[in-house]
Amino acid sequence: MESAVKKNSPFSVNLGRILAPVMIRTILPFRGIRGAWFRLTHWETWDWRIKYFIIGPAWFWYCLRARSFWFFTAANPTITFGGFDGESKKEMYEQLPPGTYPKSIYASHNMAFKEVEKMLISHKFTFPFAVKPEVGKMGFMFRRINTLAALEEYHHKIGCNYIIQELVTHPLEVSVFYYRLPHSPKGTITGFIKKEFLEVTGDGKSTLLQLILNYPRVQFRLEEMKAKHREKMHLILPEGEVFYLSHALNLSRGGKLVSLEQEKDDRLLKVFDDLSHYTGNFYYGRYDIKCRSIEDLKRGENFSILEYNGSGAEPHHVYGNGYNLLQACWILVAHWEMLYRISRMNYEKGILYWDFRRGWKFLRGTAKHLKKLQQLDSETGMT
Repeated sequence: MESAVKKNSPFSVNLGRILAPVMIRTILPFRGIRGAWFRLTHWETWDWRIKYFIIGPAWFWYCLRARSFWFFTAANPTITFGGFDGESKKEMYEQLPPGTYPKSIYASHNMAFKEVEKMLISHKFTFPFAVKPEVGKMGFMFRRINTLAALEEYHHKIGCNYIIQELVTHPLEVSVFYYRLPHSPKGTITGFIKKEFLEVTGDGKSTLLQLILNYPRVQFRLEEMKAKHREKMHLILPEGEVFYLSHALNLSRGGKLVSLEQEKDDRLLKVFDDLSHYTGNFYYGRYDIKCRSIEDLKRGENFSILEYNGSGAEPHHVYGNGYNLLQACWILVAHWEMLYRISRMNYEKGILYWDFRRGWKFLRGTAKHLKKLQQLDSETGMT
């Protein structure tokens, strides 16, 4: 293992310098003892580098077996970089069956805003709708747009191509992790969870700021909440009124994941087998979906695929089933084993892995792009 990572290679890192501040940020009190205790007893809120430091050697073992750092690019060959990172949502939607994803139009930040208005009219969009970067991650710069003025503000701030998307009103959002070996007609659903919003409920006395400060799940993202809702912090919410702190249901944005393990059955599997065979090249990843009900999803009705996350997708069910950190790490490694097997099978069929220089250049560009999105997301007061 040591010989595979040269001292001066891009993968040579000072782990002490990385992990020390990460651990400090994890254990420091976040607005008092309650926030700190919640953070310490909920490993799923910790910085991602902690758990991946534990299981990182397993990943490098698969790289060595494949003789490629980018072996995963063969897992989903029609998605850029195998869907590991930096892939376009547009290319993903174009490979899904019509009607299985929200009505979408694609806008360039370089377009005159008048052109964006014309697209809205020609595609018969009505408010509210959603916007998000065409290449994004973790819900950065996902916004619900209620007015033309809000869209214009977003258009001038985003600085990259973005998607204007019909707001799906189905009440339930779920994630399904699915894989299929290239030679097999049937796949496997390893995880099925539903997502719940990060929200607070008014008591008729407290301001929004007070409600946020008294909510342990928000203690480690206070600055983000203050930036997004700075104009509403003084409002007193009526008793029983629910206020959504984030419209993104990603775990990284505060969403809560709840297990639906008991709902997995052959009907659900058939829906995703059919999707996999339709695309022909989606073998490994996670579908994020809105649906009217679980039963409707099993019938293949009244659902909309918000995103398909490929080889870089995390099996979210490690967070929603009561697993401890070590159990979660074991599940992650088991998924990497399947990712390796799928990639190797496709490689043997003639689908080549990306070469090192191409992959490294792509990752660097993606990292810069996502860092800009993250900074913009934290600075903007749009919600």
